Amino acid sequence: MKEISNTKANNALSSRIFNSKEIKKATNNFSQENLLGSGAFGEVFKGTFDDGSIIAIKRAKLGNTKGIDQIQNEVRILCQVNHRSLVRLLGCCLELEHPLLIYEYVANGTLFEYLHRIPSDTRQPLKWHNRLKIAHQTAEGLSYLHSAAVPPIYHRDVKSSNILLDEKLDAKVSDFGLSRLVELAEENKSHILTSAQGTLGYLDPEYYRSFQLTDKSDVYSFGVVLMELLTAQKAIDFNREQENVNLAVYGKKKMIEEKFMDLIDPLLKEGVNNLELDTMKSLGYLAAACLDEQRQKRPSMKEVSNEIEYLINIVKGGEGSSKLSFSIK
Repeated sequence: MKEISNTKANNALSSRIFNSKEIKKATNNFSQENLLGSGAFGEVFKGTFDDGSIIAIKRAKLGNTKGIDQIQNEVRILCQVNHRSLVRLLGCCLELEHPLLIYEYVANGTLFEYLHRIPSDTRQPLKWHNRLKIAHQTAEGLSYLHSAAVPPIYHRDVKSSNILLDEKLDAKVSDFGLSRLVELAEENKSHILTSAQGTLGYLDPEYYRSFQLTDKSDVYSFGVVLMELLTAQKAIDFNREQENVNLAVYGKKKMIEEKFMDLIDPLLKEGVNNLELDTMKSLGYLAAACLDEQRQKRPSMKEVSNEIEYLINIVKGGEGSSKLSFSIK
């Protein structure tokens, strides 16, 4: 069995070359029964080896050059990182018409599916302590990309459907197809000029207008995820009133009106104490800080991670003040 030994920074784990025969057998020749998800550029399948181990396989859709480009970019990114809150690349298969990426299998699907209970008969509402944990682990993963990875990495597509949950509801950031390595020549610059890419409802408006990509673009997107965790509402929902279609705008408006608690997921508020309600409001303020129109005023992902950890400790300890360092502007 060939090994691709990664010798780059952060001691990222070695990746294996899989052959097409074992992948086809594991997925029952990519049967629809094993399809986990499908996007514009690719599909993800579940695979099971003879020894019972389970994997996830991503392949680009036939004839889609953007999908192939994203897979190649994802290999480039994931071969340089190693963090418990980032999905782990196990290897690849290069024998078929399009390259395949093989990942660890993350059993509980996406945060988006959990929050919106897809399918409804198998998804229980997430408790507050679980939502805080998921927020903190995601923030840790993004902070690692921005501050510890060498070179730094901007994810560029942070959203609830790119956050996977394992059997313990631990979070893992996934889908690095749009991610951008900060090259050595760019490290001392305040931003990278690049075409705006991302997902409607999560895309940093300043990045969209100026094409200036920074770590704060991920911070904005994460602010939308925090709003989703708090409200269990979608980032974009045309079933809401026209002025409230965008959750980031809707949430900030409610915060300014001092009616944000009305927006909190009713299932989340069931059976919680006043201290927990206070921490929900505090996380709302943090989300609003991440969603500031001016990127310079947004906190870093490291600051966000620290603030969420502080809230977790308050909930665990059952006492203290949930006042944060940030306020809504």
